[in-house]
Amino acid sequence: VQLQASGGGLVQPGGSLRLSCAASGLIISNSLMGWYRQAPGKQRELVALITSGGTTNYGDSVKGRFSISRDNDKNTVYLQMATLEPEDTAVYYCAAVSFLKTYWGQGTQVTVSS
Repeated sequence: VQLQASGGGLVQPGGSLRLSCAASGLIISNSLMGWYRQAPGKQRELVALITSGGTTNYGDSVKGRFSISRDNDKNTVYLQMATLEPEDTAVYYCAAVSFLKTYWGQGTQVTVSS
């Protein structure tokens, strides 16, 4: 299983970014997919989840600003981030749970700064 995250970068406060997580070796529509993030000196925290049935869940700090979605044909999960704040600066990781095993991608850096 491989999870290839991309789309990170430097963005100004109030800006937007879309992260992508291309999966291979598993079928995302049959898996629990999620995004997590880890800022320097902090624990990794949940950003967003999407279940195999399409139900979504978000961390409190991103509700109303971030949206998780998936494209089953491309076997890719997305994280649309809007109204970004400096506090959103972190390495963002894609994760998948499939047949009770958890897989992690390599992470992509998001920096929100003017």
